[in-house]
Amino acid sequence: MNPASVPGQSGDVRITDDIPISNVDSPSVVLELIYELKIKDVMNTAVITIGKNDTMRRAQTMMRENRITGLPVTEGSDLVGIVSIEDLIRALDEGCIDSKVEERMTGKVTVLEDDMPLSFAISYMNKYSFGRFPVLNKNRELVGIISSKDVINTLLVKMNREVLRLEKMNRNPANTPEKPDEMNFTVNRHDFEHAGRASTEIKKALKARNIDSAIIRRIAIASYELEINLVVHSVGGVVACSIQPDRVIIEAADKGPGIPNLKLALQEGWSTADDWIRSLGFGAGMGLANTKRVSDEFFIKSEVGTGTVVRSVVLLP
Repeated sequence: MNPASVPGQSGDVRITDDIPISNVDSPSVVLELIYELKIKDVMNTAVITIGKNDTMRRAQTMMRENRITGLPVTEGSDLVGIVSIEDLIRALDEGCIDSKVEERMTGKVTVLEDDMPLSFAISYMNKYSFGRFPVLNKNRELVGIISSKDVINTLLVKMNREVLRLEKMNRNPANTPEKPDEMNFTVNRHDFEHAGRASTEIKKALKARNIDSAIIRRIAIASYELEINLVVHSVGGVVACSIQPDRVIIEAADKGPGIPNLKLALQEGWSTADDWIRSLGFGAGMGLANTKRVSDEFFIKSEVGTGTVVRSVVLLP
């Protein structure tokens, strides 16, 4: 299911700053959480909605009583639009406070899906600078709403639990996790629900070896960018990680369609992503460039119709 997207959605008031969390540069414990958690684990299911045949005056009352700045507009369980405090102010200015909501609402709304990783919500919030987004299920039914406050509160609770778990582990060395030398992860085309799984597991393995956090961050960037490239641009492939005494090797191999011009593909900002992919916060044309930037050694080979192999090597001191 493809989420709808409009760059100027008026269904919420713009917040002044992006949510202070990055899908790449945040601490490892945060990165693990935002790829493990799903939007449905964080969203608020007690959604306050309004009908399209209700009046703007009714919307005004509901916003005031619930201290909110926007209302999803529904018809049954279907989301048909969103009305914001900005729409309300315009209705007041124009003397149309008794007009129907459907006449003043925004019909095209940027939405998220409940099965998406939490990282998608963070990408949306940073890209569009809106404080909240409606959440739909696979049947296109409105099932929740997610805000920056929901994200931060959930992460705080989860991080507290993680700290307690690590403290307990340190008191019981026998519970130290295994340290695999070789890992392989199958990545499927457009499988955004599991996007980030490989990079999360790789980071866990590196942390278990007490590798320097700055080096882990470089490897995390490379593994994440290569994994997302497989999800977005390929027909499926494999991300492999080899942890060796003096280096970590991340290799992504896919089955097609291949890259016609490698020189262009390595340029920052060049991308073949379609509008839908861009609406998800991806396809900025930085994947291969970022991977090369953080690598000590970088290799890429591609044949049109056959596939692409990208290898990133980060040396260990």
